[in-house]
Amino acid sequence: MFNSLSGKLTDILGKLRGRGVLSEADIDAALREVRIALLEADVALSVVKDFTQSLKAKAVGAEVIKSISPAQMVIKLVQDHLTELLGSEYAELNLAGVPPVVILMVGLQGSGKTTSTGKLAHRLKTRMGKKVLLASLDVYRPAAQQQLEVLAGQAGVGSLPILEGEKPLTITKRALEMGKFEGYDVVLLDTAGRLHIDDELMTELQQIKQLAEPLETLLVADSLTGQDAVNIASQFNTKIGLTGIILTRLDGDGRGGAALSMRAVTGQPIKFAGVGEKLSDFEEFHPARIASRILDMGDVVSLVERAAETIDKDEAEKMAAKMQEGKFDFDDLLSQLRTMKKMGGAGALMGMLPGVGKLKEQMANANIDESVLARQEAIILSMTPKERKNPKLLNGGRKQRIAKGSGTTVQDINRLYKGWQQMETMMKQMKKLGKKGMLRGGLKNFLPM
Repeated sequence: MFNSLSGKLTDILGKLRGRGVLSEADIDAALREVRIALLEADVALSVVKDFTQSLKAKAVGAEVIKSISPAQMVIKLVQDHLTELLGSEYAELNLAGVPPVVILMVGLQGSGKTTSTGKLAHRLKTRMGKKVLLASLDVYRPAAQQQLEVLAGQAGVGSLPILEGEKPLTITKRALEMGKFEGYDVVLLDTAGRLHIDDELMTELQQIKQLAEPLETLLVADSLTGQDAVNIASQFNTKIGLTGIILTRLDGDGRGGAALSMRAVTGQPIKFAGVGEKLSDFEEFHPARIASRILDMGDVVSLVERAAETIDKDEAEKMAAKMQEGKFDFDDLLSQLRTMKKMGGAGALMGMLPGVGKLKEQMANANIDESVLARQEAIILSMTPKERKNPKLLNGGRKQRIAKGSGTTVQDINRLYKGWQQMETMMKQMKKLGKKGMLRGGLKNFLPM
């Protein structure tokens, strides 16, 4: 989502890096470009004004201009201000109440509210070990209640039985009773939305909130709606009272302005972000990490966390043992491909590495195709168990059979085979080096591969 803004800001700040001394005129020129970049990214005008004024007050101070590296100081100030704009620190979900703790999900129709309810339930169960109950109060949208019931089944959490003809307040009362008597830790109430904000919707939400007494009232907002999302958040906060925001479709191609404006306009923190269609595609919103990504400084912490969640410890230990023996076959390669896919693919992983923004043009020219992972997986699955264990068995006839079975070409198989050969060579070098050799910097011997 932040690609366009990220590119512009890194270009602007990159111009400053090459200068040993910065004048006030240099800083003014840079801030003018920053202002334009933020406005083009659909950030609210009031937010842009406050951002640039506050930044200028510090940037033109003697501390910056007389520092050893003034450009680095300005870049640091931009990063700090972006972090502050996004909320400074990660705001945790408040579950410090007598069970069942109630979380009220509000938002307009089509913002991804029901899906986000399922994702949050999945996270509460898998990450925090909570017993969760889902209840749909949306009696207006066709099949809305059934949709949440299906999501509850996929997430492995409880779902309030659907009774036809019930009103939202009656459903709320029944959900609270079931949550209490069946020992649930958290009750998630998925409320109805409209295509626009109206008095009827707000009155209903106020009544539900009064009855349920939720610890958290979370607005689900579609980040692709830009400025309108900020206006919607402001109205919900004024009339209902929010404790946090969930931004959906942060993996989309919007301009990022909603995310940058939301916290400043409402005063409420962004707690989570939806970054895909799966239940697991739901991340905590860490302002400092997002600011680093925007400025192309990477987000290695999130990358490590994603790896820890995805990689199976036993599998990793087996792979490490095979590497030490210098062994690597197509079954191992298949395992690596599947791990990469689970972690979001090559593009998602590279987006978290520092400095990758500068390589985007080269990557685009190289035509890196994410679907190649799926094709490589299909090729390996079209092999016999013996061929996977011993890739050297692959002759011309076998390659033609595999190509037909996987819907690929012999050239595709040759490319995959060459990649496997490089990996095998690397593993053999690792075996020769041993643990001590690797620790002495021996890795540099095979990094070019």
